[in-house]
Amino acid sequence: MLLPKKVKHRKWQKGRGRNRGVASRNNHIAFGQFGLKSMTEGWISSRQIEAARRVLTRYVKRGGKIWIRVFPDRPVTKKGNEVPMGGGKGSPDHYVATIKPGTVMFEMGGLTRESAKEAMDLAGYKLGVRTKFIEKA
Repeated sequence: MLLPKKVKHRKWQKGRGRNRGVASRNNHIAFGQFGLKSMTEGWISSRQIEAARRVLTRYVKRGGKIWIRVFPDRPVTKKGNEVPMGGGKGSPDHYVATIKPGTVMFEMGGLTRESAKEAMDLAGYKLGVRTKFIEKA
């Protein structure tokens, strides 16, 4: 699973009105021929990214190349089970990537369009945001 080696701040605040607007970067295909683009905003955990990566690598076998364009660098905290109210903020539990509409999350190259679309559709089921298949123009 992906997680940062070192973070500047161990715990982040959620912030108000978070994740609004559309992506102004990572919003076009840079490396491959095909991509998986988000249609809605949300947080994608490192487990979800890993599950989607496994689907893609299993589907393409040794036929193509895969690029992961998102990285989970945002810590999410969680308090333990049956901990009473108070006592401060919980400890970091997992890491997420912040996704805005229009973010290209995965790219593929070296495949036919049909096989790339099928693999991207299967990977999209593993993610917590709505996605669509795109091609390089």
